[in-house]
Amino acid sequence: MPTLASADSLDYQGGKEYGALKKRQEEMLDEINQEFLTDEDYQEVEELADRLESSKKTFMEMDENNNGELGMMEVKRMMEKLGQAKTHLELKKMIAEVDTTGRGVITYRDFLGMMLGSKSSVLKLILMFEEKKKEKERPKGIPPKRDLSSLP
Repeated sequence: MPTLASADSLDYQGGKEYGALKKRQEEMLDEINQEFLTDEDYQEVEELADRLESSKKTFMEMDENNNGELGMMEVKRMMEKLGQAKTHLELKKMIAEVDTTGRGVITYRDFLGMMLGSKSSVLKLILMFEEKKKEKERPKGIPPKRDLSSLP
């Protein structure tokens, strides 16, 4: 998988170059999402398009150096943000469960395969738990009037 930028050329201050880099990254991830949308192996996944979009946002958040891969330190920081700090060996094992390239990183294809596939991994379980733990949007406005006959 080609990387999006080298560490030397990355503009950490933001600006036009950073915006262009994020746009290229999003376009590349959208292409991979399109592959998964047309892949027969994933046609039975419920709400596939929504799950792909959600996975893309999560991956882009976690990919701190914007190279299209999640390395050891990125997974470590993500786990710490989720309150699930892991040791170096635990992180290596988590990445190895998902890594299909054997390079010790999680590519976006690996990430999608983990999130959409039937096989469970520690990382998938933690991410799914955190997603469910997020507070749902509460209804706003005045509650509807009820009478005794509407009570269970």
